Amino acid sequence: MKLFQHKNTLTENHIKADKAADDKVPDGLIKRCPKCGEEIFADKLDEYAICPSCDYGFRISAKKRLTWLVDNLDEWDAEICPSNPLDFPNYEEKIQKAQKISGINESVLTGLATIANIKFALGIMDPNFIMGSLGQMTGEKLTRLFERATEQHLPVVLFTASGGARMQEGICSLVQMAKVSNSVARHNQAGLLYITVLTDPTTGGVTASFASQADITLAEPHAMVGFAGRRVIEQTIHEKIRPDLQDAENVLKHGFIDQIIKRQDEKATLTWLLRNGGEYHE
Repeated sequence: MKLFQHKNTLTENHIKADKAADDKVPDGLIKRCPKCGEEIFADKLDEYAICPSCDYGFRISAKKRLTWLVDNLDEWDAEICPSNPLDFPNYEEKIQKAQKISGINESVLTGLATIANIKFALGIMDPNFIMGSLGQMTGEKLTRLFERATEQHLPVVLFTASGGARMQEGICSLVQMAKVSNSVARHNQAGLLYITVLTDPTTGGVTASFASQADITLAEPHAMVGFAGRRVIEQTIHEKIRPDLQDAENVLKHGFIDQIIKRQDEKATLTWLLRNGGEYHE
């Protein structure tokens, strides 16, 4: 009995020592890749913020992505901000925090972009803005993006990153799926190219609507792509699902994605696609 108590004391001491050591490590100093578990010093990540072991792309802001993706961007509708249509408690404070973190007013950044003198309409959803959730004004900005692209005869490139419809806005958020999808359909009827790049995560109502409507669907390595989350699926079917079920690579095998593309190759790939398929129609 004394030996058992001694072992417990040793275990408790180890736990306390480990906790003390963890407390000395500054926040954000080390990043752990959520896919392969590799631990990386944050300041060692390159400009693309990718894991050196498995090429997983860490979640980055829309503005950070712009630094290496395009040559120029004239932003559209930057002044559009979310409202609180349902008077959801503390929602305004959540919006203000998201705006401060992301540096944009809503969960998607849109504008007229240029790569290698090729002009196109660009949208980038920001996972730092309430997990890139689809709100009423997100849908408005995306709808305007496709409408302007149709009017100006431009292809559209959209980087998706979303946890789905924004619950604080209820039905006002959900109807954006149909609203954006209608503008996508009109863009398609005009014979114009639409490319999506699915980043981690692309889920919920975004996956169920405009993220799945592109002529060409690309995805970053190991991006989570799906509708419901793991817990919801497992609780519904009453069994565990495979760890990589919603990884982009597995989704690619089942024909939903056309190609997996590394971040460092995205600019060159988009340049080629835009140059060779600017007026694409099935």
